[in-house]
Amino acid sequence: MNGWAAGVAAGFERLVHPGVTGEDRARQRRLLGVLLAGPFVVSAAVAQAAWPFWGVSGVLAMLCALFGASWLIALSVVARGRARVAQWVALGGATALAGSMAAMSGGMASPVAMLIAAIPLETWWVSRSRRATVVASFVAVAAVVAVASVSAPAGAAVSAWLWIAPALYGATLALRGGLSDAAVAVPEAAERTIPESGLDAVVVRLSRNGEVENASAQAARIFGVEPELLLGNGLFERIHVADRVAFLCAASQARDEGRPARCEARIRLPAGEGGSVHHPFEIEMAPVGVGAVAAILRDGREKAELRERVARAGEKIDSAEISKGRFLATVSHELRTPLNAIIGFSDMLLHREISGELTTKQSEHVGLIRDAGNHLLSVVNAILDVSKIEAGSYPITVEPFDLKNAVELCRAMLEPQAQERGVTLAANLPHGLGQVLGDRRAVQQILLNLLSNAVKFTPKGGQVNVNASCRAGMVRIFVNDTGIGIAGDDLARLGTPFTQVQNDYTRQFQGTGLGLSLVKGLVKLHGGTMSIESAPGLGTTVTVGLPAADPQGDGTAQDDEADETGEERYGTALRKIA
Repeated sequence: MNGWAAGVAAGFERLVHPGVTGEDRARQRRLLGVLLAGPFVVSAAVAQAAWPFWGVSGVLAMLCALFGASWLIALSVVARGRARVAQWVALGGATALAGSMAAMSGGMASPVAMLIAAIPLETWWVSRSRRATVVASFVAVAAVVAVASVSAPAGAAVSAWLWIAPALYGATLALRGGLSDAAVAVPEAAERTIPESGLDAVVVRLSRNGEVENASAQAARIFGVEPELLLGNGLFERIHVADRVAFLCAASQARDEGRPARCEARIRLPAGEGGSVHHPFEIEMAPVGVGAVAAILRDGREKAELRERVARAGEKIDSAEISKGRFLATVSHELRTPLNAIIGFSDMLLHREISGELTTKQSEHVGLIRDAGNHLLSVVNAILDVSKIEAGSYPITVEPFDLKNAVELCRAMLEPQAQERGVTLAANLPHGLGQVLGDRRAVQQILLNLLSNAVKFTPKGGQVNVNASCRAGMVRIFVNDTGIGIAGDDLARLGTPFTQVQNDYTRQFQGTGLGLSLVKGLVKLHGGTMSIESAPGLGTTVTVGLPAADPQGDGTAQDDEADETGEERYGTALRKIA
């Protein structure tokens, strides 16, 4: 029962003006409870006393006057936050009402006369002041004397129904007897814990229902409004509608869970010429006291501007990437047509049957034109492929195919280049390796790029080997060379478009640094893996992992042999996994 009474008292607490604090707040809460609930208690006595004389219309008129006067006084207390005058007005009105009802219902013999004794009791309950209680006692005694000196009018009769009002009043006393102010009051210690000074922020204290009970003086400087305007729902009404849910959730988390909470909210602040504008604020909340929350509101405009700049920069980068991709694709397409013509006419000039005899110098020049055209065409094709991969528009058709045939085809295509450089090119794939699940043309392009690089950067007399194994549903392809190797600093940069290792040896060869970038992109399209193991003077091993068409296939022996070879030869090698 006391819990129910505490809930009712908490409801009256919400009606108290936000600017009222301390003991005055508790006093006004009790006064509002008496003013709002009192008419219901005495309405039975009013009806019984007035019925014999004024009938139904008179009873209704008196009840309307009773409720209207009592609630009007309560409304003035809620609106103005001042209760002293209202308290004495209510005391005089209650005394007059109790005395007149007692006189009309049988004088001092009427049970209604007992309500006169409630005048000093309610005065003490509301004010907790000995002086006010003494004054109310004298007023009650005067009312008793006045009622006793007035004879009961004709028609007045003592009825058992007149005991309803005293009984209801006694019930209210029983309910309030075990209710303490601590059960509903907001602890003042919470207010004292708010660090209002030393912070470049507005500090507010929120009650259990989310209303502002106190706001720091910083509001006048940061918000441009007086702190009093933020009390009650003043702050909540200034928060942007879209941010109110986040604000309430953070307040609830701090109050109910007892741990700090953060949120961001746009708050409406006054602007020039009577306008207003929403500014972003960062809000930190922490529990203080019982059911109270301290909120620190910091200006978040600087962070919001930085976030907006980052977003704009990201949009510019994305736009630049799209423009770059379109530019490269356009240039590549426009260059391929004349390059094909240059290469075609160069081939025609080198055929005696078509162009006739050429001098040695002419044949040499035409051969240089053809080689340069082929090189430029390969660069253009690589640029176009890299652009497609970056844009996510490179088409692949995934299907099972025999890796051994693809490797042999690539070896045969690069064999003349290897022989010209004096490099041995060999492919040693185990029997029963199984099929690879991927795009045959893309995988062949991967192999051609890796083998071409290995042959290019392997000195005369060196070796380039290709082998493979299958384990755990992945076919791993090893391209191993005895070339110049790669230093650790250079190894970290490999795979980036237009990045090429620079040393005295590599400067002898043309290149754009697109080969490994293209390989890396194609491997990623297949959902595979790529790693590079290398050290200067020890050569390089590039390992590419591609999905196997038969996940149950296992080439454990071959895989272990490759691992052992790698450990023996590259025990001190650096490794990069792409």
